[in-house]
Amino acid sequence: MKSYLAHSAGEKPPVPPQEYSVHTKKVLRRAEENVDRLTPYYRGDVAFLREAVRAAAIFHDLGKLDEENQRVLAGNKAKKLPINHVDAGTAELLEADRVESALLVYSHHIGLQSIPEEIAKAELFLRDPETFDRTKQSLAEYLQKHDQCGIDKKRGSSTTLSDWNGLTRRIALSCLVDADHGDTAENYQKEFPVSYPHCKWRDRLEKLDQYVNRLHKEGDKNERNTLRHKIYQACKEADTTPALYACDSPVGTGKTTAVMAHLLNAAIAKKLRHIIVVLPYTNIIKQSVDVYRKALVLPGEQPEEVIAEHHHQADFQDIEVRQLSTLWKAPIVVTTAVQFFETIAGNHPSKLRKLHELPGSGIFIDETHAAIPTYLWPQTWNWLKELTEKWGCHFVFGSGSLPRFWNLRDLVETPEELPDLVKENVRKEAVELERQRITPERYPSVLDLESLLRLILDAPGPRLVIMNTVQSAAVVADALAKRICSSEKYTIGRQTSSVLHLSTSLAPIDREEIVKVVSARLDRPNDVYNKDFTLVATSCVEAGVDFSFRSAFRERAGTANLIQVGGRVRRHNEDFQAKLIDFRIEAPLINRHPAFDLSRQVLERLFDEGKVGTAPPADLVTEAMRRELMSDTSTKHITILRKEEEEDYPAVAQLYRVIADDSILVLVDEELKKRLQNGEKVDAREINRKSVHIWKSKKLKTPAYELEGFPGLFAWPAELYDKSFLGYMKGMLPLIQMESEGFGIV
Repeated sequence: MKSYLAHSAGEKPPVPPQEYSVHTKKVLRRAEENVDRLTPYYRGDVAFLREAVRAAAIFHDLGKLDEENQRVLAGNKAKKLPINHVDAGTAELLEADRVESALLVYSHHIGLQSIPEEIAKAELFLRDPETFDRTKQSLAEYLQKHDQCGIDKKRGSSTTLSDWNGLTRRIALSCLVDADHGDTAENYQKEFPVSYPHCKWRDRLEKLDQYVNRLHKEGDKNERNTLRHKIYQACKEADTTPALYACDSPVGTGKTTAVMAHLLNAAIAKKLRHIIVVLPYTNIIKQSVDVYRKALVLPGEQPEEVIAEHHHQADFQDIEVRQLSTLWKAPIVVTTAVQFFETIAGNHPSKLRKLHELPGSGIFIDETHAAIPTYLWPQTWNWLKELTEKWGCHFVFGSGSLPRFWNLRDLVETPEELPDLVKENVRKEAVELERQRITPERYPSVLDLESLLRLILDAPGPRLVIMNTVQSAAVVADALAKRICSSEKYTIGRQTSSVLHLSTSLAPIDREEIVKVVSARLDRPNDVYNKDFTLVATSCVEAGVDFSFRSAFRERAGTANLIQVGGRVRRHNEDFQAKLIDFRIEAPLINRHPAFDLSRQVLERLFDEGKVGTAPPADLVTEAMRRELMSDTSTKHITILRKEEEEDYPAVAQLYRVIADDSILVLVDEELKKRLQNGEKVDAREINRKSVHIWKSKKLKTPAYELEGFPGLFAWPAELYDKSFLGYMKGMLPLIQMESEGFGIV
């Protein structure tokens, strides 16, 4: 019998061609396993879901059986297949009224498309009009060859009627895409099978109890530590029946471990398969991961396999770099809000590939106030509600300044109350302690760079300065370092430097080192070098890091931003007077962050009304959110809701951006670049830890260059990266300065 191919031979590394029958059978097995693992949590038509994905897996590559395609797969060096291989499977499934299966096949390379636009076509789900007539005429021939390969194509008896919506289609496509992409990458030796540990939720809860009790016994017997222990017990003992919970415990009260105790109990009660912790900033992932690995990993386990950390948007479509995608398969996953929410909203296969792991998960949206822009919450709330009601998920929303958006009629269609993890009397005690600790002030006038530097240096140290953009933080840090260097001692070494800098211009591995230095110096405030230093940073340190400064300065942003910075000042009720100053600045090279325009105005009005520092944090942030939504004339939230209802999936993915601008992933480690180019296997976690994200600029060209042989993966010149201070802004600041002076950059 003639052998037909699904994939041509690989060159780096050399692998033989993969047979059509082998690939199709493996994709079918993987897809069915993906569906089987999520169906215990699915409250829809399980038989229809299983059969829809199964049929799509069977016929997803049917068009590769065309003779012209086979010639290319057998060794012809054409860049692409001459006959679109997706059209055949789509046409066969439409003939059988398997519309949802046809949509999955149609979408498994190009992503979910606009259903209204597809319906308006002469042929539904038509990829290539130029070759479609040939595909239709050859369909019987393809099916005959398919039968010769011994692939079971029997169809189940499930109805062809479908009540699927966008989220169901995304999850179903994820089951197929993960199977197809996974087998293809494994065939080309770009991915390798990984066995993750068992959940062992009871054992992990027992280990967590031991960890927390040990900290409580060893800690100071002060009011704040006693409160932390009360909050842990309250969260652990909370009823697991509700699927949505709020936890608005103030900063520094141990939410990291307390909410995890609740989620472990929920995982036991509801037989969940994953716990996912969602954080707003990449730098605080490492701190949370370190805590979880100490508290939850059992003897003999590999910490990286139990607690997976996911820093960047490392979803690559090209086969050369697809192995670098990070999938949500570990028992506990710590990821970013960008990854989590844009995956749910996505339409592209590379992004959706991991989504089928979400059903049956307990999810902690930590620092909810900073998770996503306000205008994204209306549609997001619809998805999260559906994930609890239809897909067996369990959510906790946590923050020291928690916006209760589910109460706002202007934001959700049906306002509701969520139960609180922490009992009312404990919450009141925590809020009162927080009110005594710090009160924000507003600087009365607009500053220039020189007056800001004076204001900072006149304040008692250690000091924290938070700017709204990576560029602004680098400009202030650089200017402050030069000022100190010209007037007194200034050393470059991080251990003794008077100025430190922390932002996403540094790779995670380098940020971790700076965080360690800051923590060590704050722990020894009486040391001459440690008392008088300044950390200049972006919002990446305003939540989730255990820093306690004496003075803090926050460039005006949102209400929640200011409250959260308060959590980095006199955090442990130290015996000193502390200050937190909100300020505005206008100066060359200090660039504006457009996402804060509206929230700045709302915060200004709340200051005018005397509400900042007097109203409870959750109430203040919820009111700020309400005003922002009511004042937003762009109506983007309404557009997203309408596009999702209309099933225009590309439009939803385009509009739903947690971070508004596009960026590129850029490697900054020279040794890692060489290993990749030498064909060595590199783990996705190492790529994440040794890279940065750089915004694509329409005006200013960056020194980043695409790494040869790795489409979509970029690198940064070693001489323009400073891992101890400014990161990639070492190379950008001179270019920005030249541009501001009117020089063009070629």
